[in-house]
Amino acid sequence: MAEVNITINGRNFGIFCEDGQEQRVTDLSQYVDSRLKDISRAGAATNESHLLVLTSLLLADEIYDLRNEAAAANANAQQAEANQTDEAAVANAIEDLASRIDRIASRIQSA
Repeated sequence: MAEVNITINGRNFGIFCEDGQEQRVTDLSQYVDSRLKDISRAGAATNESHLLVLTSLLLADEIYDLRNEAAAANANAQQAEANQTDEAAVANAIEDLASRIDRIASRIQSA
């Protein structure tokens, strides 16, 4: 277990994390602090608790939007895959018909 010292809203916190995750925790804390400062500069919060709640809501909103975008991208990828499968089936059907036509043409020429 590793310990990382982070600063959010001017306060220091010691956070335990898995070994190797120190930089990730540091990066996340810097992002949270950055978003918190943005809200603070906008004057949207009346006190520290309100600031933390607003920051949490903002971050949750970002996560929600990203999840929706990921779900839409996944749906688009599945649709594209289905389209490719449909196209392959059509191509196979055309090849099968072409083979039948060739066989029929050969029979007609032989007769």
